[in-house]
Parts: sequence; C-alpha cells; structure tokens
Amino acid sequence: MSINPPPTKEEDEIPVPERPPSPALHTTFSARGVHAPTFSAFKPRDYRMPSSQAMTHVAWSCDGKKLAAVGIDKTTRIWVPEKSMESRSATSFSGGHSDDVDYVSWNPTHPELFCTSSQKDRRIVFWDARQSRYTQQCSLKVSPVQTSYAPDGRSLLYVTAGHQLFFMTYEKLGDDTKEEWRISDREAIGSTAIFNHVGDGVVVTHHQEHTLRVMDYPSLTIRESPAAHVGGCVALALDPRGRYLASGGLDSIINMFDLNDWIVARTITVCENSINALSFSYDGEYLAIANGGSYIDICATETGIPLHRVPALAPSPTVTWHPSKYVVAYCGQTKAREGAPPPVAVISMFGLLE
Repeated sequence: MSINPPPTKEEDEIPVPERPPSPALHTTFSARGVHAPTFSAFKPRDYRMPSSQAMTHVAWSCDGKKLAAVGIDKTTRIWVPEKSMESRSATSFSGGHSDDVDYVSWNPTHPELFCTSSQKDRRIVFWDARQSRYTQQCSLKVSPVQTSYAPDGRSLLYVTAGHQLFFMTYEKLGDDTKEEWRISDREAIGSTAIFNHVGDGVVVTHHQEHTLRVMDYPSLTIRESPAAHVGGCVALALDPRGRYLASGGLDSIINMFDLNDWIVARTITVCENSINALSFSYDGEYLAIANGGSYIDICATETGIPLHRVPALAPSPTVTWHPSKYVVAYCGQTKAREGAPPPVAVISMFGLLE
C-alpha cells in the first residue's frame, strides 16, 4: 500500500465550486464565535491497494479508533489509523461471507462490534473485532445494499437491491435462549434509510420518488412526507445536534431540512454530479459530500457555503466524518487509462488525526 499524490492531467482538473450568495450575518462563523479548521492546509492521504475491484465502503468505529473497509473481496479490513494505514497493518476478518462484501456498519454503543453485508451472498454477518470468527451469520432472501443501526444498537435496518426496507432486532425468544439477531416481519419500500437520534423513527427515501418519508418505529406509520428532490433522493445524513436532516439527490442538490418543521432551511448546489453520500462532522458544523466527481466537498452547515474541495483519486461511493475529530474517510477505485498501471482500490483520509 502506498501514498500517492492525485493525478495532475488536465482532464482530472477539479472544477472550482461556485460561491453562493452571502448568507445572513448571524449564521456566519464569526458571528457565532466558531473557529473553522483551515481545511486548505490539509492534504489528502491516499492509500492504494492492488485490486481489480473498488473499495465500496469505509466506516469509523464509535470511538473513532478503528477504520473498517470492505469491497474488494470476501474480507473486511480494519485499521487503527493513528498507528498505521499500511496494508499489512490491517486486521482481516473473513469466513463469514462466500462472496464480495460491500457494506460495513459499526454498532453505535460498542467500539468492537460491527456487521457486514453482501448483495451477492445475501448475508448480514455480525462480528466482534476482538475475535477472528463471526458471532452470528444471517442468511436473507433478499440482497442487502446498506445497513444502519438504531442508536441503542439493538435494532438494525437494511435496504435491498430491490428497494425494500427490512429490520432486525437483537433479542431472545424464550427464557433458555441467548440474545441474537432476528429478522423482523416489518417491511417498507425504500432505497436509503436511517434511524433518528432517539430510535423511535426512521427517515426513508426512494430513488424514484421526490419526497422523503418520515415514519414512526416500530409501527412504520408515516408522519411526514416532505418534497425533497426532482430526480429522486439517494443520500441522507442527520446533524448530530438534531437540527437538520441533509438529503442528496440525483439532481446534484443537497437539501437541509429543519427538523422542527420539515421545511428546507437551505439548499446546497455546490456539486456538479449526482450525490453519493453525506456526512456531518461530530459538532454538526460541517457537511462532507461525496458525489460522482473525483472530489469531496466540505460545506458549512449553517450557511451552505463551500469551504473546501478535496481532490480524490476517484469518485467515492461514501464519505464519513470521524466521530470526534475533523477527519473524513472515503474510498473508491482509480480509473483505467491506456498505458497507465491497472486500476487500484483506494482508501483516503483528509484532515488532522493528531
């Protein structure tokens, strides 16, 4: 694994984001006494891994000490970034899947527990990072695309390749049985979904619908269905402060919903491509945006102003802020070029880990 600077060919030049109109003064960093990091002083750290496949997902453990990555094979790799991101320093977890792993989620209540999913082998597998063998393996009748834990770590939702939403709960059935993950009979339609901060509701999108659906959990009664995107909504993120929900669409627009009234407080139009993923920083002040271009945008939550465009070696399907530091992680695969080395899988970090 090696660190390489991003390509410098003209075709890879990253467009400069358009600056929106000046925001209301009371929303600015200076008026609120916020000292923003100098993002332009940071450099992306790109780690390449020889592979004909892409890394498809990266995720931080709830304490921020571990970074997990999946996508290029049947294995999950976990690094401790403060020590090393070299390929050989990763701890590998295998044996749970019979095909490529595409998604990983960490339990929000325990820094060693995580689950992985594979669309091809139709499994969700649960792990404890302190042991090499999985703790539970769940076979499904559908292909799970994305997983997301409830805040208490005892419910899990997953959306499928067929745009359905299902749930699992961690429970025991009788007095003599041990607690384990069980598939619930609740289901809904959806392409992307997340739990709210309390765990008594879910926000769901569909890639062909222009509205969001806000539903109670576990009843799945629809509470709100605000209009969001002309071309379908594909990404969601909740502000850790509980003020905003960000939604990203195929129309390249990000809407910032005020959670008090589900009205769009502001629209971010910084991207030139459809949105892949969104993530709020731990303090809610910054929104990171992954899109179809070879860059990650960082914008100010309260004003929507673009603060920095991070050059990436490839478009990333995901982006995620560290749970307590100004560091984002993302991933992907370099482009195939005539006369150039073959494509490689990439894991990248941007920001300050110290």
